[in-house]
Amino acid sequence: MKSVTPPLDASYWQQRYATGRDGWDAGAPTPPLRAYFDQIRTIAQPRILIPGAGRAYEAEYLHRAGFEQVFVADFAPEALGALAARVPDFPAGHLLQADFFGLSNEPPYDLIVEQTFFCALAPALRPAYAQQCARLLRPGGTLVGLLFDAPFAGATEPPFGGTPAEYRAYFAPYFAFRYFETATNSLGPRQGRELFICLKKN
Repeated sequence: MKSVTPPLDASYWQQRYATGRDGWDAGAPTPPLRAYFDQIRTIAQPRILIPGAGRAYEAEYLHRAGFEQVFVADFAPEALGALAARVPDFPAGHLLQADFFGLSNEPPYDLIVEQTFFCALAPALRPAYAQQCARLLRPGGTLVGLLFDAPFAGATEPPFGGTPAEYRAYFAPYFAFRYFETATNSLGPRQGRELFICLKKN
């Protein structure tokens, strides 16, 4: 894979949103995640983190379903502002304009939702991503989400792809693999190219 040329900082992502270079934005929670969310009981009120949340349709869906402890983190203000505009009653204190790697684990989260954040990171940060997810979760907590199951050879800026074998090496030191298979209900353009993961912190 070629080296990443642009700095993937807050101004980079703000510029991509501003210029409409946001092809990852599906405009709604994708079917695999929506199906997973529908299985969670609201009575438990798990503490949920969605890092690199973008416009955070997953957070909106969970909030409207009655989940009260949903937190979103992104360092592009446009992304967080889009959620606040769509969902005025979303708690302002749950909108975290912050670097994922600097987030606190006090208190820890029960669930982390991965949706197009992992593929947006410089690949060199992937081991640190897996470690940080484990640090932010309570023992037995869950990391659930979608990863691109395609290498995207030659990519010099996001999205970056990869392979299941590569991903396993990142997560195996910290997680038990409950589900790690090709998603069967992806959006049409992503059919056969998404890996649905459900990992439990050791």
